[in-house]
Amino acid sequence: MAEYYKLDLVREMADNDEDFVMALAAAFIEEVPEDAERLRTAVPAGDFKETYQAAHKMKPTIELFALDVYDELIEVQDWGKFEQSDKSVEVQLQKVLTAVENATSEIRSDFGL
Repeated sequence: MAEYYKLDLVREMADNDEDFVMALAAAFIEEVPEDAERLRTAVPAGDFKETYQAAHKMKPTIELFALDVYDELIEVQDWGKFEQSDKSVEVQLQKVLTAVENATSEIRSDFGL
């Protein structure tokens, strides 16, 4: 049983088509860690535009797989969008990165990817 992600919305979207579920899991593995890495470097560098773009791109997949960091991801996104240089989002960023790492590892294992 998945601990770091949930497939309820994925299965609903896929209408229980297991091949489509597998394709979505593979897309998660391919895209989300890459975007998380973009955040890992963009936030400390103060690159607001890159932060906003990476976080914005991650939102639908994070929500679809029900990672419990959607609100934190929104905070990171908004930090970039509104160029909130007077605010720190390091705590939120770390929560997002940890959740992505845990979910990625678990999805790889669960789906044999």
